[in-house]
Amino acid sequence: MGKMYGRVKGESDSRVVADGCFLYCTLHFNHNCDSQCFHYSHMAVRPAVDIDPTKDEKTGKVREVGSLAVWSLSSCKPGFGVDQLRDDNLDTYWQSDGPQPHLVNIQFRRKMTIQDVAIYADYKSDESYTPSRISVRIGNHFNDLQEIEIVDLNEPTGWVVIPLTDVSDRPIRTFMVQIAVLSNHQNGRDTHMRQIKIHSPVNDGSVSKFPNFTSLECSQFTCIR
Repeated sequence: MGKMYGRVKGESDSRVVADGCFLYCTLHFNHNCDSQCFHYSHMAVRPAVDIDPTKDEKTGKVREVGSLAVWSLSSCKPGFGVDQLRDDNLDTYWQSDGPQPHLVNIQFRRKMTIQDVAIYADYKSDESYTPSRISVRIGNHFNDLQEIEIVDLNEPTGWVVIPLTDVSDRPIRTFMVQIAVLSNHQNGRDTHMRQIKIHSPVNDGSVSKFPNFTSLECSQFTCIR
């Protein structure tokens, strides 16, 4: 079983040990940032099997920014930790090894714009290990996390995409995202998560992009000669 050392929730840094469960690092996140208003929502989700969150990555609409973050877990069984959660292999998974809630902590070194979190779950394979209720929290550090989404899952098999937006329906900006598994199907204790992706929108500011002109007079400017 993996162990977490040092500070715990409610303090501004934590140390995690590298034993296959956690990444080893010491974090010192004590940022002061602009206030941001969030809306709280509660949704019930049955994922569609044809959802592919990598499609927008390939077309350049979003980028996957999980590699820019430090990941840690509340617990895990040896060989079923962060590496398996992030290896792009749907046959591997994180398995918790402790009391609920089971936590995935995603911490960035700078404030990031986050559009959504995508989680792959497989009830057919995992049964009672499959999450049935998930909470998504954001903040600057462990001490000021706010719950912005509660998601109920009904025997999911496939990707579950959870949009993260503020009251103006814009992607949130945050230093930290925490995903908490509050309960599992069939009252299972430990949980399985097969993959997690975290997406940031891509703002295309390229000067090579021109508006779509409708008049004949203006259409001559749609290419550079």
